[in-house]
Parts: sequence; C-alpha cells; structure tokens
Amino acid sequence: MLRSLIQIKPRDVPLRVALRNTAAVVLPLGIGIASGHVAIGLGVAAGALNTMFTDQPGPYRLRMQRMLLTALAAGISAFTGSLLGANTPLLAIAALLWGVGGGLLVALGTDAGRAGLTSMILLVIMGAQPRDAIGALAAAGLIFSGGVLQTLFAIAAWPLQRYRPERTAIAEICRQLATSARRGTAQTQAPPVTQALLDVESLLHGTHRARGTIMETFRVLAELVERIRLELLALGDLGATLEEGEIKATLGRALEYAARALDALADALERGTSPLAAAAAMEGFGAALTALGGLRASAPAEDAQRELLIGIARTQGLGGELRAALRNADFAGSRGELRAQAAEARLPSALRGRSALATLRANLRLSSVAFRHALRCGVCLALSVAGARIAGLEHGYWIPMTVAIVLKPDFAGTFRFGLLRVIGTLLGLVLTTALVHFAFGGDWERLALLALLSIGFRMLVTVHYGLGVMMLTGLVVILLAFDGIAPGDTMLARGIATVLGSAFALTAYALWPTWERLRIRPALAAMIEAYRIYFGGLLRNDRAAHATARTAARGARTNAQASLERMRDEPRRDRHLLALADGVFANANRFVRACMSLEAVLQDAPTLPAREHLLAFAAHIDSSLAALSLSLRDGTTPEISNLREEERALAAQLDAATGDDTRGVAAAIIEALDRMTDSINTLAYLLRQSGEA
Repeated sequence: MLRSLIQIKPRDVPLRVALRNTAAVVLPLGIGIASGHVAIGLGVAAGALNTMFTDQPGPYRLRMQRMLLTALAAGISAFTGSLLGANTPLLAIAALLWGVGGGLLVALGTDAGRAGLTSMILLVIMGAQPRDAIGALAAAGLIFSGGVLQTLFAIAAWPLQRYRPERTAIAEICRQLATSARRGTAQTQAPPVTQALLDVESLLHGTHRARGTIMETFRVLAELVERIRLELLALGDLGATLEEGEIKATLGRALEYAARALDALADALERGTSPLAAAAAMEGFGAALTALGGLRASAPAEDAQRELLIGIARTQGLGGELRAALRNADFAGSRGELRAQAAEARLPSALRGRSALATLRANLRLSSVAFRHALRCGVCLALSVAGARIAGLEHGYWIPMTVAIVLKPDFAGTFRFGLLRVIGTLLGLVLTTALVHFAFGGDWERLALLALLSIGFRMLVTVHYGLGVMMLTGLVVILLAFDGIAPGDTMLARGIATVLGSAFALTAYALWPTWERLRIRPALAAMIEAYRIYFGGLLRNDRAAHATARTAARGARTNAQASLERMRDEPRRDRHLLALADGVFANANRFVRACMSLEAVLQDAPTLPAREHLLAFAAHIDSSLAALSLSLRDGTTPEISNLREEERALAAQLDAATGDDTRGVAAAIIEALDRMTDSINTLAYLLRQSGEA
C-alpha cells in the first residue's frame, strides 16, 4: 500500500494537450474579466475544466463524441443540482440516482466512468448554490458551453492533421518495441506493448475510426509492426538462452540496429516525413546478419548449430518486416495482400462490445463489481449530502464531492485516492491560499497563477495523484476567489470537509468491500482459456479467426494482470493465493511467448514437417490447457497427459522428416514446443500444490 502511494508513473499527457486544455479554461475567464462579466466567464471556465479529462487520445470523431456527451451530462447535472439545491430531501434522492447511474458507468470503460464522476461532482457543487428554473438553465448553459469550447480546442487540428492520432499511436508502439529490443524481457514477463496494440486495434478498426484510403496503409503498418514484435520476441527469448559468446554478441548487435531502425520509423511517423534516417541502421543490421551467417563454420556443436539456424532465420524475417514497414511508412504501401485482408476494416469480435444498454443490463447484479460500486456511490453520496446539510457545515458540499472522487471499484484505488486526496488538498489549500492572499491580489495575476496550476494539474495528475490534487485544489481556490469567496476564510472548513469525506468513503468500502482475492482465479482461468484458443489457431490457416483470438488473448492478459496488481495492494492478503497467482501468471507468460515464437516461425514456413504429428501433439496441449483452466475455476486437481514424453517423441519424428531446407524451421518448432511443455507442466505442479495446501 505504501508503494502505491509513492509510485511515480511516466507522464502520458503531452504539453500541447495541457496548453490547449488550459486555454479553454483561462480564455473565457480572461474575457469575462476584461468585459466586466466575470460570472459568465467563470461558468464557461468551470464547464471547460469539467470536460478537460475526456480529451484523451483516439480518433477525432470519437474524441468529439465523448467530450460533447460529457459536456451534455455536466449541463444536465448542473441544472438538476441548481434547481433542487434548496430542497435537501430531493437533492439527496438526486444524489442517490446520480451516484448509482454514474458509478455503473465504469462498466462501459474509463471514459464513461469519468463522465459519471463529473456528473456527480457537478450535481453536488451546483446544489450548494440553489437557483430558480431560469437561473438553473442559465448556469447549465454556461457549463455546457465551456464543455463545447473545450471540445473545439481538442479537435481544432482535425482539418489540418487528420491522421495524427493514428501516426502517433503506431509511432509509440515502435518506440516501445525499440526499448524492448535493447533491454530484453524475461520469459516470465508479459509480452511488451500489449495495451498499446489493443489501443491501435480500436483506433484503426473501431466504430469511430477515421475514413480514407490512407487508413489502409496504417492498417498494413500495424500488421507489420505486429510481425516485427513476434520476431523481436523470438530473438530476445533465444538470446536469453544463449551463453556469452560470439553468437549472442552478434544477435545483440542485430537487435540494437533493429531498435535504431524502429526509432527512426517512429520519428518519421510522428513528423509525417520519409524514414531516411533508418538507412544507416538497416545497413548495420545487414552487416550483423552477414556476420551471423559466417559463424556457422565455427559452431560445431549440434545445439549451437540449431540455435544459430534459428537465430539466422528469425533475423532474416525481422529484416524483411523492417524493410516493409519502412517502405509503408512513406505512405506508399506495397503489400497488396495485406491491404486486401484489411479491406473489411472492422474491430475484431474480441473487442467489439455489445451495446451500452446491453452491457449495463448485464451488470445489474450484486456479483458485478460495477454494480456494487454503483450502489456504494449512490448510498454514500446521498448520505453525505443529507448529513452535510443537516449538520449545517460551512462548505459542506466538499464532503460529498470528496466521497464521489475517492470511491473506486477496488480497495487499493479507494485507499490510494482517499489518502492522497487528503494530503494533496491540505498542501494545495495552504500553498494557494497563502499565494492568493499575500502575493496575487490582482485579477490578472490570479489568472496567470490559474493557468500555471491548470497546466500542472493536467500534466501531473496521472504521474502522481497527490501532486495533481494539490494543483487542482489551488485551481479551485482561485476560481472560488473570482466568485467572491475569500480563500483564507474557508481554508479550514475545506480541509475538514476533505478529511471527513475521505474517511467516510474508506469506512463505507470497509463495511461492504469487493476483494480481489475472490476474482483472481477466474481472471487467470479466462487468460489461460484465451491462450488455449490462440494456440489452437496457430496451426490452422484461418488468419481472421487467429487475429481475433490474438486480440482476445491480449485483453484477457491485461485483465488478469490488473486483477493481480489490485490484489497485491489489498490488506490482509492471502499470501498463498498471491504466490499461486504470481506463479500462474509468470508461467502462462512463458507459454504465450513460446506460442509467439512459433507464430514467427510459421509466418515464413510454406510447409510444416510432420504436420499430422504436430496436430496430434497440439491436441494434447489443448486438452491440458482446458484442464488447467477448469482447475483454476473450481479448485480441482488438473489431470494432464505426459506431455514431456510426447514432446520428445515428436522431436524425434520432426528430425526424421526434416531435410536441409527445413532444418531451421524444425529446430525452431522443437524449441518452442519444449518451452510450452515445460510451462504447462509447471502450471500443473503449481495447481496440484495449491490443491494439497
């Protein structure tokens, strides 16, 4: 839990995004100050601030839709809160409905969850300033206008840089692959860039994707980058098994040149220019490949010869994919076959969700994490609104506002957000109140400070929530100062309300928790089942089904990893269960990385040696994975066949059926199947030990 509080994450918000978001907040307020209509400028600025967080990467069409929907929800919430603010029972009922509805939106994803949170916050804040129907409508209109302004700033580059999101997303994958090629990853770690590939899949094939013939080139590039990833993983895993020597050093040089070529490709995509800088890297890559081929005479041992053959084949494959990607990066796609396959550009079924209403209906049960979170939000929001009103606390609306922000679907998130919100709020109150009270007395000085805090908040809140809250608290203090509320007079009341709200949220979660230890085994079982389907499609020549299975495996892996991390941050965690989950996740990663090495081999293998024997062994792996998945779900002891004996027999059959032209392919297949067998046997051992315990 301490680690989660002090963890600093990489910054994921570019400066240009923070600047445009801040401009949408500061400009209307500045115009209001200059024209003498501060209240109007303040309302528009508040609306822009509430819509700021939905300015997320993605196609411009999707960005526009979600920001406008968020602005509309904010306007409706502002109208309802202002209209019902004078009637405590009605406002509490509205808070209950908004809490349940907004909390349930987490089932639709992060962006929908943000919109729900914004709606809850605005209902509470506007409820503190009751208005009649005309006044409530005017306030809601200003809030909505601010959201529309923020949306216009976010999509302003659409006509000029229509495909910037697509170029940036693929460039980011190239950079991550370059880093992975240099550092390498252990076979027990999840394959790199999983989430980035899922994001690109949605970007290029989702409902709100961009249109145009150039999108075909981006889809070709995405497929090539996927193939590059497979080759890099295969080479990285091979290098990890090699002893220090000339073969390993030469492979390392080839990977370094590949990383340089990927960096050059990323730069070219981001700038929209030709990847000319990659020429030198590809020359070095070719020299390393030539040197690798020259080592065959100096590797007399049979094992060394086999590893060298695999290394040469995979390096040749990597070189071909790199050259194709560099050609396509110049927007002159030359892979007609790939383009034809990408013509039906729809999201794979693994990522194509049901309608929003169907998803929400499916979560209307107590076993759903989203529904439990929704009930917690609704009840706590209603109780905190009513309690603050009855107690007559000054600025009591900060209590339900804090409750809405702090409550998360999991304990670790609620604990982290609660504690960091208290710390950040108190620091922000002290610092900003002192600055505004003693150093920034004029409107324009306060506006400049507001701009700095807005930029800091947008860029730092995902880096460390406590720092972001400190900036946000200062930002709110200045906005309220423009509304005539003196900072120094309310600092103590806000601090107390924040502490009370966080404590109430943590207490509510402790009374009715949702522990991750009850969900980790089904999440791991779903991951292994997805891996089973992915492996089953490797030897069948069905590219569309295999692509869908690959995407489903990625999604299941990210879900299992997230569940494991949440469980790790829980108090009084089951150490035996955590050890089992760590072991299952690590060995499942070993299995899927071996599958990816096999996929890299099969890409350039026109025929498979001993195909019937391979398919028979694949059937045994399939049944073993099904048994492991069942064991995780119901706690039974897995019963699997003697894979090691069958794998050795298959290796002998492959050797017997292999000629000189397919010796490298057979060696790579044997190596991948050996790793799969070892990982499955280890998984079975872990589950048997767990059952005995």
